[in-house]
Amino acid sequence: MHSAFLFHAIKNGMDMGIVNAGMIEVYSDIPSDLLNAVEDVIFNNHSLSTEKLLELAEMYKGKGKQKVEDLSWREKSVGKRLEYSLVKGIVKYIEDDTEEARTNAKKPLDVIEGPLMNGMNIVGDLFGSGKMFLPQVVKSARVMKKSVAYLTPYIENDKTQIKKSGKILMATVKGDVHDIGKNIVSVVLSCNNFEIIDLGVMVSCEKILSAAKNHNVDMIGLSGLITPSLDEMSFVAEQMQLNNFNIPLIIGGATTSKVHTAVKLMDKYTNNMIVHILDASKSVNICNTILGPNVEDFKRDLKQEYTDIKKNYLNRLKSKDLISLEDARKNSFKLSANYQSVEPNTLGVSLYDEISVASVVPYIDWTPFFISWEMRGKFPKIFDDEKYGVEAKKLYDDANQMIQKIINHDWVILKSLVGIWNARSVGDDVEVYQNGHKIETLNFLRQQSRKKNYNMCLSDYISKENDYIGAFICTAGIGIDKKLQEFDNQLDDYNSILLKSIADRLAEALTEYMHEKVRKEIWGYGKNENFNNEELIKENYKGIRPAPGYTACPDHTEKLKLFLLLGSEKIGVDLTENMAMTPNATVCGYYFSYPESKYFTVGKVLDDQINDYAKRKNMTSKEVNQWLRTNI
Repeated sequence: MHSAFLFHAIKNGMDMGIVNAGMIEVYSDIPSDLLNAVEDVIFNNHSLSTEKLLELAEMYKGKGKQKVEDLSWREKSVGKRLEYSLVKGIVKYIEDDTEEARTNAKKPLDVIEGPLMNGMNIVGDLFGSGKMFLPQVVKSARVMKKSVAYLTPYIENDKTQIKKSGKILMATVKGDVHDIGKNIVSVVLSCNNFEIIDLGVMVSCEKILSAAKNHNVDMIGLSGLITPSLDEMSFVAEQMQLNNFNIPLIIGGATTSKVHTAVKLMDKYTNNMIVHILDASKSVNICNTILGPNVEDFKRDLKQEYTDIKKNYLNRLKSKDLISLEDARKNSFKLSANYQSVEPNTLGVSLYDEISVASVVPYIDWTPFFISWEMRGKFPKIFDDEKYGVEAKKLYDDANQMIQKIINHDWVILKSLVGIWNARSVGDDVEVYQNGHKIETLNFLRQQSRKKNYNMCLSDYISKENDYIGAFICTAGIGIDKKLQEFDNQLDDYNSILLKSIADRLAEALTEYMHEKVRKEIWGYGKNENFNNEELIKENYKGIRPAPGYTACPDHTEKLKLFLLLGSEKIGVDLTENMAMTPNATVCGYYFSYPESKYFTVGKVLDDQINDYAKRKNMTSKEVNQWLRTNI
């Protein structure tokens, strides 16, 4: 009754209640006869509502204190039980049922090609039609893997082979450590009978091409999160062309796009198609099409689509109204004449390595968490979403249960470094001082598109005289590998991906937590602020914390200076050759305190700024272009 009441009350405007979460049932899981009787009482639908519910209540006596597992499905045939376990993601009985199915089958392979594939086909159909969502699919994959692992020794003894839909090599490219998206796509494809050769993260082009040949794969899938990975993907495409490969190349990851694929990659590899896949839900249909009978039609349509995208992009680029660097600098943002920087309470670098996970959890922004699981909706409204609501709540509950285990068993250690120094702006640069001596020069880029207001550069937020700048590194990735290995050993993709996605959220939450601490205590320019988490997410506070590699400062190489200034080794954080941060769940950036500072996008810049910027950084224009190519 509580569950049904809350379901309807929340939909009709209720926004707060005190409940015993352990006694709340998922609305869609309430048996239909009981739900009808309960709702008849809640809405007073007819005069016999109460009598009918009391009558039905006799069947549920003694069940109120704990949920009774519905095991009626266990009475079905073993094949149907296997299908049910797959669709519902139930691992509890899978080995017993798999053994029973094996003993009844002529050969162990029949179990995979029969009930297991039937179950996964149902999962695929439900996922494709939007009736099942990514967390459920990953749970189904966990069941499938455990069943196949149980059967594998028998299959090997029987000397038979599983017939696969196709063989795909997956890799996160060199210099990049992010793999949540790649792992999700791998799981979804393996659920649909594709064989996945996963090379992991930071994989060199040489290793990718060598493994592709050795395994005789049907296609290669490349993943990456940071912008330098786009260059690495381009290099792999070129090398595939030079080495006469003739298999499709799949591109995916947060910074990738159809536009990038069409403009930067398509002409690098012409022996076969290059396909951008937006998310896991699209991967199965595309891969099936690539290996299907209508592939030539698909290839022709894809080529035309990407050609049109490239043409439109280049036309827009030609019409882009850009101005010279000299004119952009003349139109720079000016600090308020009466601006007086606040002297920090603490100068220099401070180490914070005893931060409890529990203290950071309230700062979590849950919306990106659901997006990473391909459930698009704003938290907490997503729970009321007609499409995602029920499963989003289950995922949220699983995440919070895992967070409690993280807290209880120290699965993740949080650490942070914060530095604040004297600073002054010199043109588009910011000079950093300690004890009166210059210790670093931070280089920034300026907007060059014609603006009604200002052509912004981050240095505009620092005074030309005495001012201050801060920097930080926050990580929630220390200690996580041990638990991830345990999940991998248990073939538990669901909890592995769940832990990684939670660690990412904890890293961002730690960043929010530390920024508040900086504003209130360490620096102290916002000591009187009092914001709730929603207001913090909306950035209602004064000051910004832009990150190298993102839109206001797109050059990843500036991380090198930041890591040296802070002494990143003190918290076990490092950079790869392509400037990805390790461990994975790590965030870094700058602190600007100017009250009117805002985030902005540098956008397209001209060669005059590239050459000037290279000179200021003591790098060649070619080296600078390597990092900024995707932004010019």
